[in-house]
Amino acid sequence: MGQVHDAVLNAVLDDDALVADESFVTRLDTFLTSLTGIRVVGPVESTVEKEDTTSSASSVKAGLALPQPTLSMTVAAESGGSNRDRQVEVRRGQERISLNFADVARALRELAASLSARRIWLLLDEWSSLPLDVQPYLGAFLVRCVTPVQAFTVKIAAIEQQTRFRHVLEGGTTIGIELGADFAANINLDEFMVFEQDAQRARDFFRGLLFKHLTAGVDDDERVDGLNSESDLISLGFTGYRVFDELVRAAEGVPRDAINIAAKAAFRASDRTISMPDVRAAARQWFQADKEGALRGVPAAHELLNWVIDKVIREKRARGFLVNQRSAGAPLLTALFDARVLHLVRRGYSAQDAPGERYDVYVIDYGAYVDLINTQNAPQGMLPLNEEFTDGGWVEVPEQDLRALRRAILDIDTFVQSTSTPG
Repeated sequence: MGQVHDAVLNAVLDDDALVADESFVTRLDTFLTSLTGIRVVGPVESTVEKEDTTSSASSVKAGLALPQPTLSMTVAAESGGSNRDRQVEVRRGQERISLNFADVARALRELAASLSARRIWLLLDEWSSLPLDVQPYLGAFLVRCVTPVQAFTVKIAAIEQQTRFRHVLEGGTTIGIELGADFAANINLDEFMVFEQDAQRARDFFRGLLFKHLTAGVDDDERVDGLNSESDLISLGFTGYRVFDELVRAAEGVPRDAINIAAKAAFRASDRTISMPDVRAAARQWFQADKEGALRGVPAAHELLNWVIDKVIREKRARGFLVNQRSAGAPLLTALFDARVLHLVRRGYSAQDAPGERYDVYVIDYGAYVDLINTQNAPQGMLPLNEEFTDGGWVEVPEQDLRALRRAILDIDTFVQSTSTPG
């Protein structure tokens, strides 16, 4: 939230009206104060000391003086007392920032009240990079402090398989974000970036991405000659539209992969336009260096990948497969998804010949099978239909739950059992 304060402050510096608004500036400072509470986390030692003191004294004095008779006598008595209490409290531990939700919510409401017709957009990217056990608490903060303020709009970008919006605490209390009630999950970016989902949308997205990557912030004397619009990209950089489509397909909906594959293909092509062999070689190189390399520390996941390639590509000559949703959380499957060697293209598919069961549709990364293209083991389609022979037909991303796709189901438990050590 400190970054939110800094972003608002930077925006205010460009707005003369808000800079001159003393009330707004004061409330912005109050918001910062609400974010900087400190508490000490650690043991507390408390010592109470008491001291009581009582004293008393008495004396009698008599005297006789000559030659003149003089008699004197003095009587004195003294008493006194004192009480002293002292309490010492010692805290040992670490100082931590402490957020009081009520204080933050109040500060945000007051800040919003001084914005007039303006609106603050809070864009949270890479939500999935947060630890899973932290995500529900941040979600609870947003729901309780930010979203109730009408002047704030919150957008979250997250990877579904790496996200935990809600969590049930001991005692049954639920914290976090309730999708549909607190936030609406209304945009699936795969619909714009995965070639099999919508070829034209994916083509347009990656063409725009590469064009901006080549032109943004580039001086006029360093621009590529003739590259004046997105439509020029394919004609100048590729031997044809089919080659560019192959690049989009190889990216599997991941912008980072598209940029790296395009860069490696351009380096390989040198002063030529990028051809089909350039794209395929670059995709294979990127897969081996980045994705397959990430699995070297997880040998079991690498074995699962090889098993999937054998079962799906070599035996069924397919690019995709179905996994029962009951196995969707399998750690090894998640590891392959995180490494981007498997891609989820549809959730909750129900096959005609498996009533009551729900499946997720995965495809194998392009780089894993690109070297099989133009061989007898090349994939022929995404999912195989239920026929006795491998040429029984294929279906791409299924739109209706009408096909019999039993042959496309891959049982992850079979792999686990085959690799487990007998007890």
